Order: sequence, then C-alpha cells, then structure tokens
Amino acid sequence: MRFMIMHKMTAEMEQGLPPDPAIIEGVDKLVAEALKAGAFVSGEGLQPSSQRVHIAYEDGKRTITEGPFDEPKELVGGYALMKVRSREEAISWCDKFAAAVGNVELFMGPVVEPWDLGMMPKPKNPPLRFLSMHRLHEHASSTQPDPDVSAKVGALIDEMTSAGVLQATGGLAGTDTGARVRYDGGKPVVLDGPFTESKELVAGYAILELPSKQAAIDWAIRFGEVVRVNEVEVRRISEA
Repeated sequence: MRFMIMHKMTAEMEQGLPPDPAIIEGVDKLVAEALKAGAFVSGEGLQPSSQRVHIAYEDGKRTITEGPFDEPKELVGGYALMKVRSREEAISWCDKFAAAVGNVELFMGPVVEPWDLGMMPKPKNPPLRFLSMHRLHEHASSTQPDPDVSAKVGALIDEMTSAGVLQATGGLAGTDTGARVRYDGGKPVVLDGPFTESKELVAGYAILELPSKQAAIDWAIRFGEVVRVNEVEVRRISEA
C-alpha cells in the first residue's frame, strides 16, 4: 500500500526562511533510511502560502485568490506535481482538471528546489515545478467515482504525461482510513480519522510504500520529529 505523509505548515515555515541545517540533515538521513528499506517513493517540500494560489471552480467560473492564507481548512483529496514554463501554464492545466471533474477547489504553489536550500547553484532558466492539491469532497469516502469523470481524468493524465508536464499524481482515500499525529509538549498523540477539516496548509509530503497504516504512522511520527512541526497527516493513496 502507498501512503502520503503530509507535514503541516508552521509559523516559522511561513516566513520562507531556509530551514535549520540540522533539519535538512535529519530529513536526508530519514529519506536515505526509507530508500534503503525500499519504502520511499517520492517527496517534496512546498514554498510558504504567500507564494500559493487558491483556485475555485464553480459552474464554469474560475476564481483565483492569491496567498498568504489563514486557516484555509484544506483537506486534501488528490495531488498533481507539474513541471511547466510558467505559473499561467500550471493554472491552465488546473482549468482542464476542473473541466473534467466539475466544481472543485485547489491550492497550488511552487515546490522547494535544491537551489532554494543552497544545495546547488540555481541553473539558468530552470523549469518550474508546481504542486496542485485539490480539496476533498465531503462525501468522497461514501460515493463511488463517476465512470465518466474517471475516464476524463484518465485522458487528462495521458495528455499531461505525453506533454512532459506530469511528474506525479494520485488520489487519496477518504479520511476515515487516515490518521493524524499531533505533538503535545513534544509527545506524539495519534488520532484516527475521519476528519472534517484541516486548519493548516501542507508544508511538504513524502509518499511511502508500506505494509500497513501502523507502519505509515510510525514513519509519520519520526518525520514530524525531524521537521519540527505540530501535525502530520497520514492518508492512504487510492489504488488505480
């Protein structure tokens, strides 16, 4: 089974300052361990919400709101990592996604690149990578996907893949099978789903191939301790 482990934004992260070198070192060691165990699939850090946009589609009308965001109540239903030439191009792919699924809300923003962390010189005219996360529908866990919508989304995935835009994508299972790890006085407290909302935006994520939800929770606890956040969410990725 694949799980997405998402750590939530903190006030320090929202400032957009480079992370403590000890955090970078800790994350590198944890990722290396997960790679050695054959568990790590992918992962990204995200820029602060001041660099993100909220895109809402309703009855064919698009509304874009620039960040930063205060308590967006984001509950992730799925994600797409895109490599594009501009933010406008990324938004145009979001338009196509909305055309396939109907009314939907997304949060989209750039990911943290190695040069943002001082790990390498910034290349000339580097490609831009944006992560789009769409909000989970409140009834998503209790309804079956519409076959017509699934077919349209599948065709869009093929189009984005052929265009060299899509780097990763997936839908998340409902929160009833998920969990959250919150830190109370430095001690992790595990809360099982379902959840109705999340007050913090996602600051970064890792996708892991693991045998069970408990294994994902164990990794989430360690991940949260390394990146020094208040909350980490564990969600299973839906099977194709």
